[in-house]
Amino acid sequence: MGTLNALDKISPILLFGYGNPSRGDDALGPLLIEHMEQAALPHVNCLTDMQLQVEHVMDLEGRTRILFIDADVSCCAPYVLSPLQPEHDGSYTSHAMSPAALIHAYTKVYGVSAPPAYLLRIRGYDFALGQPVSAQALENLSQATLLINNLFSDLSEKNWQQHLSLTRQTHSAQAYQTANNCNYTLPTSIEKIEAK
Repeated sequence: MGTLNALDKISPILLFGYGNPSRGDDALGPLLIEHMEQAALPHVNCLTDMQLQVEHVMDLEGRTRILFIDADVSCCAPYVLSPLQPEHDGSYTSHAMSPAALIHAYTKVYGVSAPPAYLLRIRGYDFALGQPVSAQALENLSQATLLINNLFSDLSEKNWQQHLSLTRQTHSAQAYQTANNCNYTLPTSIEKIEAK
């Protein structure tokens, strides 16, 4: 979909799923957006693209809340939901930006704080070109869809914070490393993996 068309009505909430649908589990973000578009939630715009770019700061304007959705090979199953803070990270000048760098760019472009933003990372496993989405990733997508439905059943900040608290407890680095021997790192896109 790319950047929203100038004729599109700006809704208070933006759901932005990004990833390459041709690279297996990297399609999780766009797939979740497809589901949410069918739900036709009021006051919500849905947007997809293969990666985040600085031009997307225009899509953030006029929002009261933003939820970025991405597949991630470094988080633990089924997903991790976390709040975002603006950050001038290494992706700031690259062809593919992180959500934190994008909201940092927003503050620089518009001279005001970015709307509250969150990142939902869905655990993926196979990002090979031309592969279908894996069965494990589809199960994680199903769990993430249930989370989204819960978030949008009550848009209050309290409801979202409760889900974040549960996510922090369930998906904390210590809990996963102890219980599942799982390495927990910052968001990792397929572009960053290939660059190594």
